[in-house]
Amino acid sequence: MWGSNARETHPIFFHHVLRAIRNGAKLYVVDPRRTTSAQWADGWLGLDVGSDIALANAVGREILAAGLENRPFIERATSGFEEYRATVQPYTLDYAERVTGVPAALVRELAHAYARAPHAQLCWTLGITEHHNAVDNVRALINLALLCGHVGRYGSGLNPLRGQNNVQGGGDMGAIPNKFPGGQDVEDDASRAKFERAWNVALPSKRGWNLTDIFRAAERGELDTLYIIGENPAQSEADQEHAIGLLRGLRHLIVQDIFLTKTGELAEVVLPATAAWCESEGTVTSSERRVQRCRKALEPPGEARDDIAILGDLARRLGHDWPEYTPQGAWDECRSLSPWHAGMSYARLESLSGIPWPCYDENHPGEQFLHARLWEEPLRGERAPFAAVEHDPPVEALDDEYPVRLTTGRRLDSFNTGVQSGGYSSPLRRGERLDISPEDARRYGVAEGERVRVRSRRGSVVIPVHVDRGLREGLVFTTFHYNDDVATNLLTIDATDPQSGTAEFKACAVCIERLETAAAPA
Repeated sequence: MWGSNARETHPIFFHHVLRAIRNGAKLYVVDPRRTTSAQWADGWLGLDVGSDIALANAVGREILAAGLENRPFIERATSGFEEYRATVQPYTLDYAERVTGVPAALVRELAHAYARAPHAQLCWTLGITEHHNAVDNVRALINLALLCGHVGRYGSGLNPLRGQNNVQGGGDMGAIPNKFPGGQDVEDDASRAKFERAWNVALPSKRGWNLTDIFRAAERGELDTLYIIGENPAQSEADQEHAIGLLRGLRHLIVQDIFLTKTGELAEVVLPATAAWCESEGTVTSSERRVQRCRKALEPPGEARDDIAILGDLARRLGHDWPEYTPQGAWDECRSLSPWHAGMSYARLESLSGIPWPCYDENHPGEQFLHARLWEEPLRGERAPFAAVEHDPPVEALDDEYPVRLTTGRRLDSFNTGVQSGGYSSPLRRGERLDISPEDARRYGVAEGERVRVRSRRGSVVIPVHVDRGLREGLVFTTFHYNDDVATNLLTIDATDPQSGTAEFKACAVCIERLETAAAPA
């Protein structure tokens, strides 16, 4: 598991991991923190924040040096191998130890265990993707799977562990700027023409903006109206003060949500929606691509309405001839346009307890392995490409003024900005805190529970200290679950990946000040 404390952030998944370990599987955890997941691991690779590509490339180089690559698979099913091999040559075990902080012997052990395993999976979470080079981080892991043929087969693959129950489904339905439902590209003329015919409207021929693009457009004055559904960017965006300033500067802000969030408090119109998991009908999709029915269990309170009803009414008031969509009607329209979902009628979803996409017709069981085609003879479709990616450290380097690396994440008892989880108590919840190593606690002369000021180049927060033996010297950790008490994203840097638009939440430079010696807040 790479950059993933699965025991806390994905406890059901980790239950299956533990079962596999008891049955003889090996677990290696790559994470800057010695997490609870690492306690069960055969090896913990506690790398420096932002050195994931250096480590992955070194693992790849060692596999090649030992002759453990799956040469028949590489030659038949991949492209770009020679460029990849040349790129990883400088990433020796000694280089990896210097750059990542992981002992060379442990890097070698991971490389040999992964390459020799009959079945192996690489799992990761936001620890990989919330960086300025997020896409390259993921591609570095894909390289390892291709190098060993650990993809498209039973028990092997690449598994991004989603942070919410329907993140996969949102992307599959086209809630990303470059895709229509079913992964069809908006810049592909044939795909776009199909949707134009179905919807009787001309569609843009270029991909849209991601969230980072939207905020930059607002900053340039190119965007003055924003309609936000189910997001809380006033508290979830990096460099929070800057994000709130842009939201306040909009001409119109409309928010549709189940709670009045901090973003909703800035809006001129708030549309109360239903809690989809219990107050709406529809489907959800897991990270294994399994589409399942979601059934209404409760009537929504007050004036709350289903998202589909709100959107339909709004479209008709704007002069568009939208039908009175039911959840099943919208799903059947999706099935008619998305080959991935064509065979997934409500009846089949119910009788089979869910179906993985792609499912091409009502006789198809759904593909068990997404990339099984890579093992077919002859190869069907395009070859899987290697990517020659290079180590690129965090944007914000440590220095004498800001000598400590802050990384952020989640805890088991809470959820994102705390909007949903903060409204009820939990015996696990201890409030926000700054996890700090024993060495740094001694260095700064602070004790358990003592409040300190954490300052970055963008802002500061006051937060109590928790001494955590799982942290290395120079690294501190906190979350963004308690924004009303500690607005962590006042600290984080709005350095974003140009391909995904994801901000570098996992790496910013801070200093720690005891309150007795800290300057008074402005």
